[in-house]
Amino acid sequence: MAHQTHSYHMVNPSPWPLTAAMAAFLLTSSLTIWFHQGPTPLLYLAPILTIFTAYQWWRDIVREGTFQGHHTTLVQKGLRYGMVLFITSEVLFFAGFFWAFYHSSLAPTPELGGQWPPSGITALDPFEVPLLNTAVLLASGVTVTWAHHAIFSGHRAEALQGLLLTVALGLYFTALQAMEYAETPFTMSDATYGSTFFVATGFHGLHVIIGTLFLTVCLLRQMLFHFTTNHHFGFEAAAWYWHFVDVVWLFLYVSIYWWGS
Repeated sequence: MAHQTHSYHMVNPSPWPLTAAMAAFLLTSSLTIWFHQGPTPLLYLAPILTIFTAYQWWRDIVREGTFQGHHTTLVQKGLRYGMVLFITSEVLFFAGFFWAFYHSSLAPTPELGGQWPPSGITALDPFEVPLLNTAVLLASGVTVTWAHHAIFSGHRAEALQGLLLTVALGLYFTALQAMEYAETPFTMSDATYGSTFFVATGFHGLHVIIGTLFLTVCLLRQMLFHFTTNHHFGFEAAAWYWHFVDVVWLFLYVSIYWWGS
């Protein structure tokens, strides 16, 4: 930065976008092979490469923003715009799943028995595990907001407590969803109900796992004194993402679990 006459961050060439693309390709192709009862060695390599890439990429960004001073006010503004556009793209991503669900449920075809849920499908009780998961995610939204206000106010201990509770609630949600999947009386191949249910809730569960990892990194950074009252966009981005995950779950609960049952 001492040799620059502007406040932009000119990013150095990085290998991590390439390794991330390789990991995504390996994961999708190995899953396809696994679905067709093929060999699965690549299915174990893909997550390892993904974790390695995430660690290295996060390390570089933390170094650039925290120790090298590249994340100036102008750069942070650009990062905010980027995060807003990313969340917008995620909204459209989930809109496709809701479109598929309502297209099938509002006018069930004769192949589905002319009813929703389709004939032969026993829907889950929305007032059991799904309601508990809703309470867990809403509580996590409160704790992450608490942590945000604590960081903004300079209350480090409260921020750590809020982040720790949020990560714990995220892990609890994932455990509950895994238990729900294990006990679900239908499968992904059970008509359009099964496919829309598992694709929509499954991708949401994936987003919860990603958000939990994001907040875990923020927890570690808070423990290492990386965040200040006016320089903590890494946490803000994680909080925005987590609130997005909360809102999507509310729509999923009302649409698929409650109304759709």
